[in-house]
Amino acid sequence: MMDFLTTLFDMLGSASFWVATLRVATPLILGTLGVLICERAGVLNLGIEGIMVAGAFTGWLVVFNGADLWTGVLVAGLVGGVFGLLHAVLTVWLTVSQHVAGLGVTLLATSLSAFAYRVSFPQVSTPPTIEAFAPLEGLVGLPLIGPVLAGQTALTLLAIVLVPAIAYLLYRTPMGLALRMVGENPAAAEGQGVDVIAVRTGAVIAGSMLMGLAGAFLTLSAFNAFFFNMINGRGWICVALVVFASWRPGKALLGAVLFAAFDAAQLRLQQAGGALPYQIYLMLPYLLSILALIVMARRAAYPQALMKPYRKGER
Repeated sequence: MMDFLTTLFDMLGSASFWVATLRVATPLILGTLGVLICERAGVLNLGIEGIMVAGAFTGWLVVFNGADLWTGVLVAGLVGGVFGLLHAVLTVWLTVSQHVAGLGVTLLATSLSAFAYRVSFPQVSTPPTIEAFAPLEGLVGLPLIGPVLAGQTALTLLAIVLVPAIAYLLYRTPMGLALRMVGENPAAAEGQGVDVIAVRTGAVIAGSMLMGLAGAFLTLSAFNAFFFNMINGRGWICVALVVFASWRPGKALLGAVLFAAFDAAQLRLQQAGGALPYQIYLMLPYLLSILALIVMARRAAYPQALMKPYRKGER
């Protein structure tokens, strides 16, 4: 027991642990912000898992074919936006079930990515690699957080900066007020001259672009290749983290880092050994996240018009 506690405290005080935590958290931060923007406007986007796959594949593919890394990031975001537009057409314009449409987008995006990969690399058994984003080693001299940030890439810093930027957009700008209004009371928003359909469509596209960036991080920063099942349920975790965060960007960052810390910790705790089977450690981040979700969800104030279709002129 003492060895376990010693390992735990050494781990929490280690810069390498927090480097790994922030790296694991980055796609969760981007994906959670994307889901949050969609749901703040009243639209549930269960297409996130497939959109992350499509973003990961297309971003990596254009870089593999000679484009620079930031072009890959841009393409991944645009592809995410295209699938977001499809989801918006189905759910906002045609008022199709948001659950069904989201799962359909996930299946479509995942299948198209798999098909495109097989067509592009018919004879390849090992995924080709690219040169991914390099760590920002120049930040190592910063006090306290320097060693942690020096192990990250530019996409991680972008994800962190987006948290206060989106919070400012939501709570300090007319655009953010309109977005929150259509997620709470679209009829009242329409009465104030807000185009509910346009705002919801824009929110879904913008949120889906962030989901595409979340997928691109995995192939352009965390790894240097695309392989199937690399998303590994991260999209569904993002959907849960939005509830944990009570639809607030700051809490979304906290939830993503918390889950990532659990995930990074389980690998190190396995190495500490002990009487517990390794499956317990694999289960640990999900179990603790479920418990945290249960505690937070009971007090969460969700957008009142979430998952409720809106037809212009209806009251």
